[in-house]
Amino acid sequence: MADLHGFDASRIEPTSDFDPLPAGKYVAAIVASEMKPTKAGTGQFLELTFQVLEGEHRNRLLWTRLNLDNPNATAVQMARAELSAICRAVDVLAPRDSLELHDLPLVINVRCKRRDDSGELVNEIKGFARKDAAPSVRSEPVAAADSTPPWRRSR
Repeated sequence: MADLHGFDASRIEPTSDFDPLPAGKYVAAIVASEMKPTKAGTGQFLELTFQVLEGEHRNRLLWTRLNLDNPNATAVQMARAELSAICRAVDVLAPRDSLELHDLPLVINVRCKRRDDSGELVNEIKGFARKDAAPSVRSEPVAAADSTPPWRRSR
């Protein structure tokens, strides 16, 4: 049993369901990191929590897991490559602790995918880039006066 003395739900807005973010690129920062054991207990993964810093979805959280200690060498290689991309995006090339990667803005590429077990649509982070990186070359120019967020523009 937990003491809830002083709590009054009528004075606090309730949370609502969070739909996945639209696929696109978001300015974000790592706000938490933790090494956790794998479900099988045969290794560990680094769980990173990203917070969107700008735009309509500001303050939303997304997570990624990096299998840095795993019997599957391919999983480790992929995790190390992702960590390298994150480090390059925040310009911390040789971190001694994941805390060194916190609170530094970068661009994350977010995709939507269906979970295998439930079919539910969820987000996954599929790329990392420097916040100040030059925009990619587009085949057609975007009007300077277009105030539509990039994730809402037709491609």
